[in-house]
Amino acid sequence: MALLEGYGLMWAGLLGALLCYQFFLRTPTLRRNGAPLRKPPNTLPIVGNGILFLRPRQKLFSWFVKCEKQFGHETFQITVPTLPPGVVINDPQNLEYVFRNEGIFSKGDLFKRLSFDLFGSGIINVDGELWKTQRKAGLAFLNASNLRILTDVALPRYLGHAVEHLQAQARVESVVDLQKVFHEITSQLMGKMAYDMEMHADDDFTVAFDYASGVTTERFQNPLWFITEPITGFQFRRALHTIRTFGDRIVGSALNACKKNRGAHSSPESTSDRLDEVSGSLIQSLLDAFDDNQEIVSDAALNYLSAGRDTVAQALTWCMYLLMQHRFVVGKIRNEARAALENLQGSFVEHSGTQDMKVSSVLFTPSSLPYTMATFYETLRLYPPIPFEIKQCEISTALPDGTFLPAKSIVFWCTWAMNRSKTTWGDDADAFRPERWLTVDGKLIMKSAAEFPVFNGGPRLCLGKRMAELLAVQVIATMVLLFDFMPHFEGERVSKSSLTLPMKGGLPCLVKPRTFNPR
Repeated sequence: MALLEGYGLMWAGLLGALLCYQFFLRTPTLRRNGAPLRKPPNTLPIVGNGILFLRPRQKLFSWFVKCEKQFGHETFQITVPTLPPGVVINDPQNLEYVFRNEGIFSKGDLFKRLSFDLFGSGIINVDGELWKTQRKAGLAFLNASNLRILTDVALPRYLGHAVEHLQAQARVESVVDLQKVFHEITSQLMGKMAYDMEMHADDDFTVAFDYASGVTTERFQNPLWFITEPITGFQFRRALHTIRTFGDRIVGSALNACKKNRGAHSSPESTSDRLDEVSGSLIQSLLDAFDDNQEIVSDAALNYLSAGRDTVAQALTWCMYLLMQHRFVVGKIRNEARAALENLQGSFVEHSGTQDMKVSSVLFTPSSLPYTMATFYETLRLYPPIPFEIKQCEISTALPDGTFLPAKSIVFWCTWAMNRSKTTWGDDADAFRPERWLTVDGKLIMKSAAEFPVFNGGPRLCLGKRMAELLAVQVIATMVLLFDFMPHFEGERVSKSSLTLPMKGGLPCLVKPRTFNPR
């Protein structure tokens, strides 16, 4: 009798577990025109695709690429325990619909909940009026006048510092990490122009943010993060404290500057004054918009710092990595840069007392160097700074292909995989070929945001797109013209866990100065 009671309890427990799964954990089947969506290979009962998402990100990239090759532009369903039902889209028409309907597809509760500790109420993590107000402040900062000062004054100055550093390292044949070099340029640039503060690539904030970004990424992969993190998250909590402290420093520095500058006037007669005139303009715009809420100002400032500094530096790192493997592309960039210098009147190349060469990078623009721009875009295609994106449906809707999405369902797209689609990019989609971005007469080809979603799209089109282009063309042309870079590593470089795409282990290389004599 006791034995029967034991078996009865066991079967009752099993039945209860099955009912719990059926009614609470089981992901509903999503449909397209009434037919169930297909699911990717290795989708398991109960856990769905959850185990796949626990794998290292490089293997996850490969899995999304494999799915894109299998499904093409067909929308398919993925399931992860504890998450709402979700689909993966690869069709540019579907993505265009998502971009165009900001009111339907928001950041959503899932993204905000998982990333709030890092991004708070900053522009990356909010919707609605709070997002609009922060975007308006960003637009004011990135106006045409400020961008001109960036290209004519700020960037040549900090790029010049980087060139001098590389020339000094070359003289002693020291190994240089180019990722740190590029990060230093963007840190100084954003620090001065956006916040009127001195910032560097190796400060405590940068290290803390880098670590916290990796942990936040793992939250999206690990459905049980809320169980494991309280036990293993001491370093994460310490990193968040460092980040918050730095945000408070930015706000405090800006408030002190306001008090000191009240009533003071200056006239922009020199190039130095021109930069000083706009320094801190982003944080001032944020303070004007949220003067009664310094916490939001801090969150917004940190969000813009990450978006404007990290992604561009990472893209430049991957670009140089690819150029080390494709010397013929390097030659074409050099020829284009030389031609740009030769076509202009005046002396734009000089030798310092140590025989090191300097170039006036102001002359390098996207319009004057289309092949260099094509190289940058081809880098972004193969190594997109934001490799995954996620949106959540606020209301039920249907995609253009007929896929029905209930309210709160999740929409994923993997930019890494979409940018390797042979349907969109041709049979050589896996190859690094800048020429795909140029017409027969050498003009740059522009793709729609849905075809090339590196800069997002719709109302959330990246505010810093133009800044990134202007910065990239000056840096790439200057570096390639003045130096040879030899890899000081073995094997393939991969990214480490992060919301963006930093190179794991950096990009160590040896530097050799170059000389040339423009006619």
